Amino acid sequence: MNDYAGQHEVISENMTFQITAELTRFVQELKQERKSHFHDGRKAQQYIETSWKQLEASKRRFERDCKEADRAQQYFEKMDADINVTKADVEKARQQAQIRHQMAEDSKAEYSSILLKFNHEQREHYHTHIPNIFQKIQEMEERRIVRLGECMKTYAEVDRQVIPIIGKCLDGITKAAESIDQKNDSQLVIEAFKSGFEPPGDIDFEDFTQPMKRTVSESSLSNSRWDGKSEPRPGSKSKGKLWPFIKKNKGGGPEDFSNLPPEQRRKKLQQKVDELNKDIQKEMDQRDALTKMKDVYIKNPQMGDAASVDHKLAELGQNMEKLRLEAQKFEGWLAEVEGRLPVRTEQTRRQSGMYDTQNTSAVNNCAQDRESSPDGSYTEEPSQESEMKVPVTEFDDEFDDEEPLPTIGTCKALYTFEGQNEGTISVTEGEMLYVIEEDKGDGWTRIRRNEEEEGYVPTSYVEVYLDKNAKGAMTYI
Repeated sequence: MNDYAGQHEVISENMTFQITAELTRFVQELKQERKSHFHDGRKAQQYIETSWKQLEASKRRFERDCKEADRAQQYFEKMDADINVTKADVEKARQQAQIRHQMAEDSKAEYSSILLKFNHEQREHYHTHIPNIFQKIQEMEERRIVRLGECMKTYAEVDRQVIPIIGKCLDGITKAAESIDQKNDSQLVIEAFKSGFEPPGDIDFEDFTQPMKRTVSESSLSNSRWDGKSEPRPGSKSKGKLWPFIKKNKGGGPEDFSNLPPEQRRKKLQQKVDELNKDIQKEMDQRDALTKMKDVYIKNPQMGDAASVDHKLAELGQNMEKLRLEAQKFEGWLAEVEGRLPVRTEQTRRQSGMYDTQNTSAVNNCAQDRESSPDGSYTEEPSQESEMKVPVTEFDDEFDDEEPLPTIGTCKALYTFEGQNEGTISVTEGEMLYVIEEDKGDGWTRIRRNEEEEGYVPTSYVEVYLDKNAKGAMTYI
């Protein structure tokens, strides 16, 4: 299914670079071109409107001059017919009429010239300029349509290239689904979570008619408790319950995991021993590196002071001694538990070996991504029996009716995280979720989406807002 999703990512990437990026650039070019065409259209429209205004002004001026010439002619004729007017006044009126007639002729010539020019510009505007602009806009739109068709064709090619691979992925998914072996899966879970308890034996008959010392059978259910715990009182609630369904003890539990069933306790102790051995090896590697550095400083004093390394070497020695003592303590508890466990039959060993072999490769692949899962469900050591992609919790988790953990704040996903390992949860960028357990120093934060979905995400992938009033909440820095 990862390969199937990867092919969709290939489609997305090809569309982004071959189609989306090209279309974005092309759209910007079209916007600029369209803006230029509309600018030319507005410019042509403004020019023809200006020419029309000039024509109207010359027309009004010609009309005004004609009226004034008529009035001047009438005034001259009136003065010429009046016998009481002097000859000089008549001559003045005649000259004024001639001037007005000349002005009217000039306005007429100007109006005629502007009219001819406007008619020519109007024909050019409606038959040449505007049609050319609309033709360019049409050509631009046709190029846009052709480019969209090319992009659709490109997408079809991109999709067609991955169809054979997607077909193989779907065949693989079908094959994987058909190869499910529910019995084998159940056996793997049993091997991972078996408790190690032996069923209680028969209870002996106690004859109260005889004055004898009444003892409880060594194989009774009440004595099947481990680590020397006292048997419950006769009237207690837990006496009537079978051990798989007893409510687990809340809290961290003792250091030696004595609160767990024998098999689960052995796995926890083995996991702790392996972790301590790994820490010891790291300290030894650091000590060897510092020892080599000190030898170099001794042979070449100019490169550094050899005495400056002594303090760090002493500190590493102390740390190694503490880790060794801690490892010995857990190894002792482990040997004690292994001595108490019943001897496994050959068939059980074979089943356990099959389980270890099948899960080692899967665990090693997961270990390449990060050192450990937040719930401790596996480590990088292939020898551990806890190497399984299911969280190694107490055996009676499925029977608990405990209240869900309270929320101590909220968080926002800064990046998308694909939670492919057991115990993790997938989030998408920008998603808001509830925080139910903050980072304990291992780089993981426990979150909840709803009542059914919760798990761990990397702390660096989320921005946490803790509620200061929430129980157990600390100030987040």
